[in-house]
Amino acid sequence: MLESKKFRVGILGASGYTGADLVRLLVRHPNVEIALMTAERKAGMPIGDVFPHLMNLDLPDLIGIDEVEWPAVELDVVFCALPHATSQEVIKGLLHATNHSLLDEMIVETRADLASSFEGEVKVVDLSADFRLRNVDTYADWYGREHGAPELQPKAVYGLPELNREAIRGAALVACPGCYPTAALLSLVPLLRGKRIKGEDIIIDAKSGVSGAGRSLKEPNLFVEVSEAMHPYGVGHHRHMPEIEQELSLAAGTEVSISFTPHLVPMNRGELETIYVKLEDGQTAASIKDYLVDFYKDEPFVSVLPEKVMPATRMVRGSNGCVINVFEDRLKGRAIVIAAIDNLVKGSSGQAIQNMNLMLGLPEGTGIEQVAMFP
Repeated sequence: MLESKKFRVGILGASGYTGADLVRLLVRHPNVEIALMTAERKAGMPIGDVFPHLMNLDLPDLIGIDEVEWPAVELDVVFCALPHATSQEVIKGLLHATNHSLLDEMIVETRADLASSFEGEVKVVDLSADFRLRNVDTYADWYGREHGAPELQPKAVYGLPELNREAIRGAALVACPGCYPTAALLSLVPLLRGKRIKGEDIIIDAKSGVSGAGRSLKEPNLFVEVSEAMHPYGVGHHRHMPEIEQELSLAAGTEVSISFTPHLVPMNRGELETIYVKLEDGQTAASIKDYLVDFYKDEPFVSVLPEKVMPATRMVRGSNGCVINVFEDRLKGRAIVIAAIDNLVKGSSGQAIQNMNLMLGLPEGTGIEQVAMFP
């Protein structure tokens, strides 16, 4: 029976924050055996030496990616938690080594039973931005380098389960969304698809905990720089902008441009977005909220809150949840949509596991049903 099967999983880049959260969640996943973990600067070390909170787990030591013997390691799933602009070459090399049919010109009539087409081949969930942008020229413009695997890009599926579930079920390569896009798209895509809001003049004011900036040493992220302070970054040119615009444009059926400004706030994890939208004629804040309530009524990880309840990061800390609410703007014809997620879970590692479950045909919430931590 599938639900009792153990799948061998590898984590490339296990020494970062997203890698650590992948380990934290996967060690309690009933269908997973972590068989491989890589980390370049920490190669040769036990994971407990890198993250003491993981010290008592029976896990393989970290190794360098160059030490991995493909395909002898015999993995079912690889999570790629590497820095942006490095995943493409690594994933291409991995798929070449495992003789993956993604590299062939493959035509499939339906996606419903596609998982069986890749039986015995490794499935990849990429947590970087390397396969999120469908247009390789757009990728080059925003990331300052040519795409390293353009032949794979058309076959990568955008991994936002609540909005793209059926495509993910049949995928062998999933591009896990960024944290800012996750909260923004869960809030806006249903409203654009349903013609409840206009695709113009969307303003996203976003705030994230410091873990969203990664674990590498950067002066602006030092404690004395961040504590008791808040600062914007990537103003007018953050790399999540084209990803958000890509998915909003698909939902709207026309080109959508946004105003997006992220801020770093003095907390470890969590993300809150305040989004200002124009209503379509005849719509109100109450009517678009009702639309979201109906859209997400059967979704276990997305909650539209009761009237006047403000989304807050404390509601979702450590969980795979997203909380959303809608408020009337004092400006006529506008509304304010507010959403909160944990940037490391629903915004990254938890959502990656949600994607893996769909790809393997497992119950979608397996291993990520943790209730939020409070206080």
